[in-house]
Order: sequence, then C-alpha cells, then structure tokens
Amino acid sequence: MKKGQKALVIDDSALVRRFLKKELERLGFEVEVAKDGEEGEKKALANRYDFITLDIEMPRKSGLEVLESIMQENPTRVLVISAYVIENGEIAMRALELGALDYIKKPNSKVVTGEEGFIKELENKVRDSMKINKLSLLRRKNKPLRQPNSIEKPAKFLPNEDKKYVLIGASTGGPKLIEAIVRSLPATYPYPVCVVQHMPDTFTEKFAQRLNTISQNSVVEANNGEELTPGKIIIGKGGRHLHFRRDGSKIVCKLVPNFSNRFFVPSVDEMFLSALEVMNPKNIMAMLLTGIGDDGADGMVALKKSGAYTIAESEESATVYGMPKEAYVRGGAVKVLHFDEILQEIIAFGSSNGVKKSRS
Repeated sequence: MKKGQKALVIDDSALVRRFLKKELERLGFEVEVAKDGEEGEKKALANRYDFITLDIEMPRKSGLEVLESIMQENPTRVLVISAYVIENGEIAMRALELGALDYIKKPNSKVVTGEEGFIKELENKVRDSMKINKLSLLRRKNKPLRQPNSIEKPAKFLPNEDKKYVLIGASTGGPKLIEAIVRSLPATYPYPVCVVQHMPDTFTEKFAQRLNTISQNSVVEANNGEELTPGKIIIGKGGRHLHFRRDGSKIVCKLVPNFSNRFFVPSVDEMFLSALEVMNPKNIMAMLLTGIGDDGADGMVALKKSGAYTIAESEESATVYGMPKEAYVRGGAVKVLHFDEILQEIIAFGSSNGVKKSRS
C-alpha cells in the first residue's frame, strides 16, 4: 500500500475493531474505527478514505444502509466483513449490487485473532481492492447504466438462421452488469445466454433466482443436461465448471469438477474453451467484463482465432480492468467497448441486422 492511505473499520465488536485496525496498519494504512453503523456512516461521508471494512449486523444502522449511503454520496472501496455473508447469500448479493467490491466471512469474534486463513484472505482481498481505481467508483455513481433503446421494440429475427450463442464472463464488479444485461434482453431474444460470474458455491443459485425475478426470460442455475434454448439465461454453478456437450441435435450443459486446478470455479476459460468443442465459433458472441486477474483471456484468444465475435469491456467502464485488459493485450478482442455499448451489441446480435465485426 502507498504510505499515508487511510482506512476506516466499521464494526460493533471492540475485539474485531482492534484486530482489523492492527492488520490494516500492518498493511500500511492509517486507520480509524467506528463502533456502529451510524458513526461509521458519518465518518465515511465526512472524510476521504481509501478503503473501508464494513460489518452488516450492527446497532443503530445496518451495514447495507451504510453501504448504500456511502456509494451514493462518497464512493469508496468497501470490503464487507460479516458472519452473515455466506449463510445468507441474499445479503451478499445485495452488498455487491450496492457497490461493495468483495466480502469475507468473519469468524467468531472470540477466535478471529487466531484465524490464519482469515488473516491471509483479508490481506489478499485488501490488496486486490486497492488495485481498483476509485475513479471507476465515481463513474458508477455519476453515470447510471443506460438501457438499450431497442428494448421497447423487440427485433424481428430472420427465420431458419443457424443457432447462435452468447457467452459472458465476469468477476469483481460483475453482478450489477449481469443484472443490467438480464433486465435488458427482450422476451423475444432468440439465442441462449451463458454466464460465468465468479462466486462461491452457495451464491450462484440465489443469484440466478434473483435475476429470474427481473428478467423477461427464464434465468436458471446450470444443471447437468440443461438445454441451451432461445432466450434462456444460464448462470454457471459455483464449485463446478460450466462445459457443454451435444445431445443429438441439442447442446446441453455439463458440470465438471475442478480437475484442471483452476483458481476460479467456475472458470470463464473453461466455458469458452468447451464452447469451441461443440459450437460453431462463427455463431458465438463472447465477452469478458470487469474482474481481477486474467481468467477468460486465453479462451477469448482461442475463440477469436476460430472466428467468434469477441468483446472486452473498456477501462473506462470496468470496475476492475484486469480480465478484459488481458484479453485485449493478448489479442483476443475483436472490439473493446464501454459497457453501455456492450448492452447495445448484445441486442444487435439478436437482430436481423447483426453486428459489424470491425476492430476498435
């Protein structure tokens, strides 16, 4: 960390506050603390912190209320540290939607100082969070995502055209973008959409259920044998890689254990590379959105070389310009676009006019 960077710890446990303060100071931060949500909100809005840790269940004001206020008034890097984020996936989903960058399950406050795994996870996620440019958080505050103009006027599709597929990969900052895509697709969208969003095992089912409530199309968590049908949106299952196989004339999902020892499970690369084995690459639109690391970059290169239409999110709109940057640097992107333009491209891909595969 850079010297002089400031952090705020918001937690109602004195023991946890002391522990987190000590660990963040070890990482180089100047650290202040707040004993409940109300005090934390006041400090977060009155000061410019580089990083904030936030508990969820607190007296006077909940962590989710504080997070919403922070991201609306003074966007800051926020890491949720709570005992509830794993047990209650809805809370974690809501925190990510409101703008939290990541989350950690907090151990029992009586043993937190002895949890070596927790300390290592905290250090890694703090370092990852600090790689994110705060300007991207400000852009998200000041420029809400646009909805494509074509939503209200469903496209007319060509009859008897080859089956086509939309493949999407995302990580940190992705859930809000996936939600925007799902909300934008018209009920007449003619192609299946498959999504790998890096999430823990217990979250993807709840994520799919939440998306299904806002979509004009069916949104499901991937299952073995799940058929890719027009308009269906399939969310990769946490803890398994999303592969595809042929079943007669159909293409269906195949869930695979992490035999390849990937860091992320599901992995975007696994989905992209599997698609090449069973789909005509010239009928694939694949995109890599915001995220730390390089998962999906090699798969994008292979897809592009085979004739697929590949898009990487631009640095301007990406919360974390890691995965899409690697795809671009390695030559895997036909286009590099702002997320608002990516929404338009997805809709255009399903229209009779198609899209122009020009380079950007």
